[in-house]
Amino acid sequence: MFIAALVIAAASVGIDQLIKWYINANVGLNEVRKFIPSIISITHIRNKGAAWSIMSGKTWFLIALPCIVVAAAVWYMYKNRHGSKLCLLSLGLILGGGIGNLIDRIRMHEVIDYIKCDLFSFPIFNFADICVVVGAVMFCIYMFFFDENAKKESEPKEKKDAE
Repeated sequence: MFIAALVIAAASVGIDQLIKWYINANVGLNEVRKFIPSIISITHIRNKGAAWSIMSGKTWFLIALPCIVVAAAVWYMYKNRHGSKLCLLSLGLILGGGIGNLIDRIRMHEVIDYIKCDLFSFPIFNFADICVVVGAVMFCIYMFFFDENAKKESEPKEKKDAE
């Protein structure tokens, strides 16, 4: 399953970079195109920060942190390579999304964002962001509901002493 998770990560990076290439080549910077009217539009922007443009201009930090997260994710995936499919799948998505945005930051010192929710005010995001968020939610579900080690650590002390 470790190899499958790496394939998911690679596919996520590939899809992310392909979409960003298409947006960059076909949608002008700051151009807005309706995709699903009143729901989603394609809005090509560049983000020099993280979510909500926080830490804008801190490129060195926004490159270093994902590098650490990528290394930790690969290590954890390898360590648990025979473990939960949910865990490995979630880490594969986080890894792929993180690498997708990291490529932009290293190459351009900013990230191409393009998905704008027209239903409500929300920051413009991209496919890599979706991978990271979906992967993180799946990882939390794994940790809270399926990870046996986390369950044992969260048991009350009295119950552990009784065993």
